[in-house]
Amino acid sequence: MKKILIIETNIPKYDKYNRATGLWLGETAHFYDEIVSAGYEIDFASQMGGYVPLDPESFKYANEIDWKWYNDKDFRTLALANTKKISELNPQDYIAIYYTGGHGVLWDYPDNSELKKMAEEIYKLGGFIVSVCHGAAGLLNLKDENQEYLIKDKVITGFTNDEEKLNGTTDKVPFLTETELIQRGAKYEKESAFKEFVVKDGRIITGQNPQSPQKVGKILIEELNKLK
Repeated sequence: MKKILIIETNIPKYDKYNRATGLWLGETAHFYDEIVSAGYEIDFASQMGGYVPLDPESFKYANEIDWKWYNDKDFRTLALANTKKISELNPQDYIAIYYTGGHGVLWDYPDNSELKKMAEEIYKLGGFIVSVCHGAAGLLNLKDENQEYLIKDKVITGFTNDEEKLNGTTDKVPFLTETELIQRGAKYEKESAFKEFVVKDGRIITGQNPQSPQKVGKILIEELNKLK
C-alpha cells in the first residue's frame, strides 16, 4: 500500500515582520489522526528537511487531538524535528500529497521546484493532491500535462481574504490565498470565516481553514477506500 506524504513549512517568521509563524499544529495533527487510524503509513517532509517551527498561536486552539500527538515522542521526532527533504523522496511511493498550512507556507511552497515536481508526478500517477488553509498556496503553480494550471476550472477552497483580515495579517503576507487561487482560474468556494469547509473536485481535495483538516482526512480516506 502506498504512503501519504505530509508537507510542512520551514519558515519561522513573517518575512519583514518580527512575528512568529510556522506549521499550524492542528493542520498536521488532526489530518494525521484520521490517516493513521485508517492504517496508512505517513512520511513528513519539508523543503529543507529537519526542523519544522510551530506557530505559537496554534496552541491557543489546541484540543485533545493536538495534545495527544504533540505529547507523542515519535510524532515530535518525525513530524517536527526530523522531517525528510522533499528532494530525497520518490513520488512513486505515494498515493497522496497533503499540504499543511500556517502562514510560513506562503514563502516556501509556491515557487519550490522540487515540491512542484513531486506533486505533479504524484497526480500524474493517479494520486491525490490535498491541502488545507494556506496550504493551497502549494497548488498555485502546479501544471497539468498540457501546461495549464492544474486548478484551472477546478472547485478549490483555501484561507479566505476575510479570514486573513480578521487575523490582522492582510498587509503582512506576500499574497492573499483566495485572490491568487481565483487568478489561476480556480472555481473558488468558501464558507463563513473559521467554519469547517471542504470541497473535492476529482483527485483534488481542499479545506478552507484550521477548522477543516479532520474532514479533509476523512474525505481522502473515503476516496482511497474506493480504490481498494
